[in-house]
Amino acid sequence: MNKNDLIAQVAGSTGTSKAEAGAALDAVLDGIRGALAGGGEVRLVGFGTFSVGHRKATTGRNPRTGEAIQIAASNRPKFKAGKALKEAVN
Repeated sequence: MNKNDLIAQVAGSTGTSKAEAGAALDAVLDGIRGALAGGGEVRLVGFGTFSVGHRKATTGRNPRTGEAIQIAASNRPKFKAGKALKEAVN
């Protein structure tokens, strides 16, 4: 399922237009993105938790030359599925 399929499903389930469902989905995604960008987390009970993970700076190797390279520290988005989502999938 891609974003357009999800918008169509939401529009059908709620009886709204695809434009309204698309705007609502975009607002939800922007809210999650904004919370994560601010270093927070988003908990959707029964679905899961979006959070920010931190990676430390490390030293790696260039596979082509074998030269040591420095890999900078970074943040990455994480998602942990909730109990109800896990049970629905299994």
